[in-house]
Amino acid sequence: MKKFIEKLELFLELGGIKKDITFLVISGVAVICSLLKWEPFPFDMAWIAIILCGIPIILEAVIGLITAFDIKADVLVSLALIASICIEEIFAAGEVAFIMQLGALLEELTVAKARAGIEKLVHLTPQTARVLRSGREEITPADQVKIGDHIRVLPGEGVPVDGVILSGQTSINQAVMTGESLPVDKTTGNTVSSGTVNQFGAFEMEATKVGEDSTIQRMIRLVQSADAGKAKIVGIADRWATWIVVIALSAAAITWVVTGQIIRAVTILVVFCPCALVLATPTAIMAAIGNATKHGFLVRKGDALERLVKAKVIAFDKTGTLTYGTPEVVAVGSVSERYEKEEIYRLAASAEQLSEHPLGKAIVRCCKKTGAALGMAEDFEMIPGRGVCARIEGKTILAGNPELLREHGIEIGSVLSAAAHIQQGCTVTYVAVDDAFAGFIALSDTLREESADTITSLSGPCSLCCLPATMKMPPRPSPVNCISARSGQTACRRIS
Repeated sequence: MKKFIEKLELFLELGGIKKDITFLVISGVAVICSLLKWEPFPFDMAWIAIILCGIPIILEAVIGLITAFDIKADVLVSLALIASICIEEIFAAGEVAFIMQLGALLEELTVAKARAGIEKLVHLTPQTARVLRSGREEITPADQVKIGDHIRVLPGEGVPVDGVILSGQTSINQAVMTGESLPVDKTTGNTVSSGTVNQFGAFEMEATKVGEDSTIQRMIRLVQSADAGKAKIVGIADRWATWIVVIALSAAAITWVVTGQIIRAVTILVVFCPCALVLATPTAIMAAIGNATKHGFLVRKGDALERLVKAKVIAFDKTGTLTYGTPEVVAVGSVSERYEKEEIYRLAASAEQLSEHPLGKAIVRCCKKTGAALGMAEDFEMIPGRGVCARIEGKTILAGNPELLREHGIEIGSVLSAAAHIQQGCTVTYVAVDDAFAGFIALSDTLREESADTITSLSGPCSLCCLPATMKMPPRPSPVNCISARSGQTACRRIS
């Protein structure tokens, strides 16, 4: 019996949503023809709706009763269908079957829309890998990579599996995992995760986690395991179905005993069918999810909209939500008596003109906004994981992290102002001119102009909020004067 039930369930699932839509269209036409008394065939056209839509409902009700004695709305609907046929109300039976299947389809579409984000994760998974075997590079499907395989990842490619870098230096865009817009520098011995993107610089790695054990696949499973089913209000009929069935059968039996007319008893079963509830609630939920999606909100669970009304605290992730998601120069500092802030800024931007690093591009973009005339970069060298080196107007310019300057024998020392920016969540690029430390440039993901107003519009201050209710939105960052956007924090607001 168990195997038979499993085969029956598989049979009902054949064709998926496309089959359901096709059957609904045909059934809808058949019901309309029955209503208009158009009979091209020697039987009532509503029978088509009963067969295509009604039989699956009855089978699902039977499966639920046999496997788990689960009395849902399907049982009541099945009784209504059978009762309508018994009293020869074929149109009523076809109409009930059509409406109930329409409601079920809307539920399926709601779940599909709520889980649409899974497809985006799947598309982020690299399909191939450059596996090194016997000194040769072979293009291999990513799911065939084995633990211990050596893999080469070129600039711009996604990391196919989790692993450890064996050779090379690069910067990895980990936004898919962390949401952070800035790449992370990686070198020999550092771990990299599948689904992340190699920004520049080729490297070789050893696979440590492959297939279903990789980070991106675990993330996909986590999203898939989340219950994206129907909202509670959609399942009201199911939750009360047991009592409704008992009441309906009892009322029908009493009516039959008192009146002696089976047609009246059967009519009660038809009237008890919760058509309006099963159809209206999924329609409302799907419409709400659709409208939220248009405004950039991804609703993962159907009942999230119901729970939202009870929310007391809203937490905002900063990257791309409260902030622009792109780095901006927020401060420039000078420790040299020979060079002012503006000159250090200009020289660093000139050296970064040929850089592919997001921070380098940000420095160039922000410097150009000031109207500064950038110099021609000569002998340009990009050092992955370190920074850049170039000759600008006869001067040797180094721009990068502290390791870059130390490798050239340049000591940075203690720069309190730079340390303060780092504590505030900024990324600092250190600048050296002619083998001497000259200054620094602080970059940060800056607040959106509307963020402060959005947060302050929510009534009731939160004691944990990093943005006080009285905060006013600062102007866009000045390239010289430091304006901290506190982008390294998460803002929250308690709702009264």
